[in-house]
Amino acid sequence: MNQTNAYEGIYHNERAVYLRAGDYEAVMLPDIGGNLISFRDLQKGYRFLHEPTQEEMPAFRARPMIHGIPVLFPPNRYENGNFRWNGKTHHLPVNEEATGHHLHGFLYNIPWEVDEYGHSKQEAYVTVSVRVDEQHPVYQHFPFQFHIQLRYGLSDRGLSQRVTIINTGQETMPCLLAFHTSMNAPFVEGSDARDYRMKLTIGKRWELGGTMLPTGTHQELSANEEAMQGDGVYPFFERMDNHYTAVAQNGRNRMELTDEAAELTLVYDVGTSYKQWMIWNNEAREGFFCPEPQTNLVNSPNMDMPAEEVGCFSLQPNEIWEETSRLYVK
Repeated sequence: MNQTNAYEGIYHNERAVYLRAGDYEAVMLPDIGGNLISFRDLQKGYRFLHEPTQEEMPAFRARPMIHGIPVLFPPNRYENGNFRWNGKTHHLPVNEEATGHHLHGFLYNIPWEVDEYGHSKQEAYVTVSVRVDEQHPVYQHFPFQFHIQLRYGLSDRGLSQRVTIINTGQETMPCLLAFHTSMNAPFVEGSDARDYRMKLTIGKRWELGGTMLPTGTHQELSANEEAMQGDGVYPFFERMDNHYTAVAQNGRNRMELTDEAAELTLVYDVGTSYKQWMIWNNEAREGFFCPEPQTNLVNSPNMDMPAEEVGCFSLQPNEIWEETSRLYVK
């Protein structure tokens, strides 16, 4: 029988919501960006997500982008902090000194409200949310009213995620979202990263300029990038901070990470609303990498390109956008 439970606890001195389902455990940190920081198989010792150690917690609190599943809204870089929308230019804070751009939005490091947690016979779950109105600090730079909600569920089928964004204001708003998901490689204790192969449903590679903004043109894929589309490739074959279009295979948009020695594959199925992939592999250092599903191209509101091509979606007042993802083992 699959025993499930959901309860509040402490994770490295931070308030946390723990989910348990059979051998699986997941941990949510609502006060640090609603980050699902841990997904483990306790029986087998698998740790699928890159978690901070107790010693790393000060650095994690200061920059909570490379552990767990951080929420990026709006995601990635915006040129000089500028953000064009419906004939107006908004100004996001410049927070990346090296490029002079805004990076990764403002939901990944603020508190989220715990709406609910609980369990049924099949699943343990937690729901967290942020409501932005004219009084919220976010509104100063991103002047749209909206409600974003995350629901994570844990069962014997792995970890499910549902994200819902509702435009609660009177103006059309951009719907720009990504997850800076940090995967361990290896995730099996005692395994060798050299035994790991990553497959990703990428299409074309976007050319990025000197400050990491897309030029609007594409580049040819290398042999290793083509291998990502097929049987998979060693995740640290070279330094990657690359941006790609997403092209579904067999109706699904996903990353697969296989431990060939253990004959085990972790699947990250993200849904076809994510039209782009970023991949960053920590300077090609073994240990973890980030396959990041994005709805939109980097800097898309400032690109003079068709909205559908760059994934620059809009939400009318009272409209709802929703997508689901899942992490599971096969």
